[in-house]
Amino acid sequence: MNNFSSLTRRDALKAAGTFGALALAGTGTLGALGAAEAAKKPIRIGVVSAAIKGKPQPRNGHIWHFAQGLHPVCDLDALKKHYPYGYRLFSNYLRNPKFNFDQLPFPDTRITHYYDADPTVAVPFTEVFPGVKVATNLTQMLEEVDAVWMGDASGLGEDHFDLVAPGLAKGLPTFCDKPIGGDVAGTRKILEFARKHGTPLMSTSCWRYEFGMEAALRMRDSGEFGALEHVSARLFSRSSLPAWMIYGQHPVWAVVTLMGAGVEAVSLYEYKDTIHGMITYPDRYPCHVWFGQPYEKFEYDRTDLYFKKKLHSFTPSIEGSFDYGYHYQMFRLIATFREMVRTRKEPVPHQEILEVTAIIHAAAKSLTEKSRLVKLAEVMG
Repeated sequence: MNNFSSLTRRDALKAAGTFGALALAGTGTLGALGAAEAAKKPIRIGVVSAAIKGKPQPRNGHIWHFAQGLHPVCDLDALKKHYPYGYRLFSNYLRNPKFNFDQLPFPDTRITHYYDADPTVAVPFTEVFPGVKVATNLTQMLEEVDAVWMGDASGLGEDHFDLVAPGLAKGLPTFCDKPIGGDVAGTRKILEFARKHGTPLMSTSCWRYEFGMEAALRMRDSGEFGALEHVSARLFSRSSLPAWMIYGQHPVWAVVTLMGAGVEAVSLYEYKDTIHGMITYPDRYPCHVWFGQPYEKFEYDRTDLYFKKKLHSFTPSIEGSFDYGYHYQMFRLIATFREMVRTRKEPVPHQEILEVTAIIHAAAKSLTEKSRLVKLAEVMG
């Protein structure tokens, strides 16, 4: 029997960096070209910032935090000036050579452009990350990049199609942040557009790449502890229905990542500032999501997996540090995006992406209808 607890998390993280490098060498990219050659031919990435109900996101964390590892240079003095709130996280983890997983920043990627409908919003980013240009025209930017990262920290997705469709039409591998579409129809429109043009598309929650989640998936796939029967995914903090539409995506993604597509129905119940949801399958035990779980120590979330022979529980923290764990999941997210750009193989099934959107909206419908069990078919159209 494999002992998943025999390695410390620090050892496992070091191994993850080493195995990641070996895997890259095996694809015939960095291993064949060498770091020097890769630096001559970097993957040029254009980042695009979504709006929130028409208003720009000056410090869009899903670009500033998530995508930053795709660029080789960061001016921490400029960061302290433009984004003092994020300086500690960047200096302690995101740009600390002691926590680079033997991978970051990637030697073969560059963020070359930052596009926002309001060009002034992009200026601070270009000063913190030297070499990035303000893109004043999305169409023109797409002529000068190899891939697109569309980030949205707290929006509803209503502008996502307009922002990603031009790049998808040109065949540029694209990350489209969650919620990928403003509703089920919007999500389906983006997915079908990507398929029509044969363009790789990625959309998911960063919870999919938590250190504990990756360990959980290995346990599930090994079969060592029997079948995975139930998942309980909980988001700390307080909740509301508007917040559910955005942040409820995370626990729902945890369930779908572990249990797969094929959800039949959803029920959502609200009490004061907490929301409980039940996700049912026709052929599996129901699963549980909770937005607003009380907590003793903030770690953002906790997920429990009930295998036939074992209960496995994890939070995003690594060695007691949420920031360290947060850094890891962002690293794995962009590493997966980078690999999609290079191989053109999509890492997340379209059906899972569509069902997450449907679950969110079916749950909202349930909440307004006295927690009725709402079938996904009712919102799928």
